[in-house]
Amino acid sequence: MSEASTAPLSDADMYERVISAILDHKLPPGTKLVEDKLASAFGVSRTRIRPVLVRLANEQVVTLTPNRGATIAQPTEKEAREVFEVRRLIEPSLVELFIAKATEADMQQLKTCIDDEEAARQAGDMRRAIRLSGEFHSLIAEGADHHTLARILRELTSRTSLVLMTYSPAHERAREDATSCGCNEHRALLDAIRLRDTNEATQRMRDHLARLESQLQFGTADDVAPDLTALFSTV
Repeated sequence: MSEASTAPLSDADMYERVISAILDHKLPPGTKLVEDKLASAFGVSRTRIRPVLVRLANEQVVTLTPNRGATIAQPTEKEAREVFEVRRLIEPSLVELFIAKATEADMQQLKTCIDDEEAARQAGDMRRAIRLSGEFHSLIAEGADHHTLARILRELTSRTSLVLMTYSPAHERAREDATSCGCNEHRALLDAIRLRDTNEATQRMRDHLARLESQLQFGTADDVAPDLTALFSTV
C-alpha cells in the first residue's frame, strides 16, 4: 500500500467529503452524524471529527444539539425561501462580473457542464444531474473572480441541496422534468452570456432561481438514514 493511501485525512479532506455527500444527495436532512462512526469511517480519532462538524454547523449545513450530537440540517420553509432570496440578490451580480471577465474557455466550461448535466439526467442519474446543476452556478462564481461572493455562494449551494432534498417533488417524473427545465434555462443563460447581454443574462438568472423556488413542495419527507461507515470508509 502506498504512502498516499495510508496518509491520514486532513480536516479539509473530511469536510469536503461530507459536503460532497450532501451535494450528491447521499446525506438527507436529519441524518445523525455519529462521531464514533465518522471517526471509524475516516480512520481518525474522534477528536478530529469535532472541528469538522463545528465548521459545517457554522455554515448551517449541520445542526449541533447539546447532548444529542450532530445531524444534517433540516431547513424550514422560511430558511429555504431565505436561501433563494439571497441567491437572487448575489447571483445576478456574479453573472455581470463573469460577463466582464470571461474568456471563451470559461464559456466552453459552462457548456460542458450543461452537456454533462443533461447526459446525467438522460441516464437517470439525478444525483449527478443536481450536483452538476450546482456546479454550473459555481463556475460562474469562480469566473467572476469575486472571492467573497463565491464563498457565500458555495455555502448557499450546500444549503440549496438540503432544501431540494427536503422539498423537491417526490415523484421521479417531476424531478426529471425539473432538471430538464434547468438544463434549458442554463443554456438560455449561457446564450445571453455569450452575447455579453448583461441585462438579459441577469434577468434569466433571477427567473431561473425563482422557478426553482416555485417548484418546492413544503411538507415532510421520509428518508432512510445512510450507513456512514459504508459512505465514508477510506478502506
